[in-house]
Amino acid sequence: MTNDKKIKDLEEKLKKIKKEKELQDKELENTKEELKTTSDELVDIEKSLDDVNDELIEIQKDIENKNEEIKECESNNQRLRADFDNFSKQTEKQKQDIIKFANENLIINILDVYEDFDRVLTQSKDEKELREGVELIYSKLKSTLEKEGLEEIPAKGEKFDYSKHEALMAEDNEDFENGEIIDELMKGYTLKDKVIKYSKVKVCKK
Repeated sequence: MTNDKKIKDLEEKLKKIKKEKELQDKELENTKEELKTTSDELVDIEKSLDDVNDELIEIQKDIENKNEEIKECESNNQRLRADFDNFSKQTEKQKQDIIKFANENLIINILDVYEDFDRVLTQSKDEKELREGVELIYSKLKSTLEKEGLEEIPAKGEKFDYSKHEALMAEDNEDFENGEIIDELMKGYTLKDKVIKYSKVKVCKK
């Protein structure tokens, strides 16, 4: 082989080697760029992880605070339940006491009348004194009951009212209009506008 041929072959090899080197350099540059990009991505990921970790810490703090609030609410609820139970017991006791002693004032007032009866019955010398004493006691008892809100239901001559009167008898009577009460057979009473005893009456029916 001639020297020219050898030189030419060497030049070809050198070109080839240069070309391969250029390709390798280019690949190296690409790899570096990829590594740089990957590195930047890793940095971003680390930052994101740090942010997520900070958020998790805040969430954990919030959860702990909420748990404390829940415990406090449960404690308050238990206290309120205990207070309510005590209040219910006291209210029930007061209610029972009110029912038990509802007539206390009335009985105290009637006791005076009761004692008056005793004095009249034991101290009256004759029938006249007895009658006068009973009439006085009757007036006193009537006044006491009226102060408590007791009133007699008007009857004779009134128009019959189902809400106040109870008809036991009926008859045609020229002196009364149809539906008017001819006579009161038994007195009726209201206590503070509430009928506690119906007036039993005879009614005119034409």
